[in-house]
Amino acid sequence: MNKIITASVIALFLIGCGGDDKKSIETVLTSTDLKEVRAFRTEIDKEQKKYAEQLKQLDNRISELDTDKKIELISSKKVKEEVFNHYLEFQGNVTTKNLLVVYPEYAGLLKQVFVKEGDKVTKGQILAKIDDGGLSQQLSQLEIQRDLAKTTFERQERLWKEKIGSEIQFLQAKTAYEGQQKAVNQLQEQIAKTNVKAPFTGVVDEVIIEQGALVSPGANPLFRVINLNSMYIETNVPEGYIASVTTNKNVEVSFPVTGQTIQAKVGAVGNYINPANRTFKIEIPLINEDQTLKPNLTARLRINDYTNDTALLIPQSIISENANGEQYIYVVRNKKGAYATAEQVIITTGQSQGDIVEVLKGITSGDEIVIEGARSISNGQAIKIDKN
Repeated sequence: MNKIITASVIALFLIGCGGDDKKSIETVLTSTDLKEVRAFRTEIDKEQKKYAEQLKQLDNRISELDTDKKIELISSKKVKEEVFNHYLEFQGNVTTKNLLVVYPEYAGLLKQVFVKEGDKVTKGQILAKIDDGGLSQQLSQLEIQRDLAKTTFERQERLWKEKIGSEIQFLQAKTAYEGQQKAVNQLQEQIAKTNVKAPFTGVVDEVIIEQGALVSPGANPLFRVINLNSMYIETNVPEGYIASVTTNKNVEVSFPVTGQTIQAKVGAVGNYINPANRTFKIEIPLINEDQTLKPNLTARLRINDYTNDTALLIPQSIISENANGEQYIYVVRNKKGAYATAEQVIITTGQSQGDIVEVLKGITSGDEIVIEGARSISNGQAIKIDKN
């Protein structure tokens, strides 16, 4: 630019000086007199400075008179204190602690099945009966023997209280009775195992084996029983969030398959970090009154790990970075009607959520910031604010 001005000034100077001066400069350029050349240059330098100042004054005047001069059109927004919630996003699976496959405790023929799939059952309700293989008859015989032993013991006890008979007779009768009673109890426990009972209140999700089949403990599953009222979501959280993901944190839960979105809280946080993936488990209890949530259903979780009730929020898209790595935005200054000046302001940012960023330092509530056009202006540039 300086070379252009210099050339222009020299040209004007030569034009103003006439043809003789032009000839004299040619003469000077071929002169061997250093003093003469320097003197001529000093004279031209003076003229250049004079014309440069005049050009500057003319440009300023043109700027004042030119109504069509280019001013960057921008949109702006006043920042104000707002509630800012930051969320961590994870994926989890719906599960329940009340989901159990029921196995027989006794080997034998599955004599009767009292329920079908979809039936509601209560804890302890008999679901099926296994043939006891004659244990009931054995129990009847043992009960007769026990009753006789009891009668003998009671009579011997009365005699002993009246000081009739020996102590050994009393003790023998007592031992015989107690032995018979234990035998009866043990057989009753064995027979009780032939009754397949519901482990908890819930619904029979599946009848796995048919009536009449031979079953044995640990080998033949009989029923799948589930309780859909006691559901929860389980997921793994990276160890870096161990301080921010705690019990009672608010969670927004959405189910892509059903389209449901519900609000919940973190119910339990694991105390063990898995060394394989550096995560810990959390559980989020669910209310499933309408029974629409099923085990292994996929859920998307948004855990509120940070909240600021007086945050200043700006779009991520208007933030730039200088050569020093500092972040900056433009603030509207010297506003006169629709016209103003853009001022570059260094800011310190905090948490972000999507395209929204929290500003910790640099601006205050009520500041007007440049939104549209922030990438195409510079510090101190004249701007016009679009009112649309």
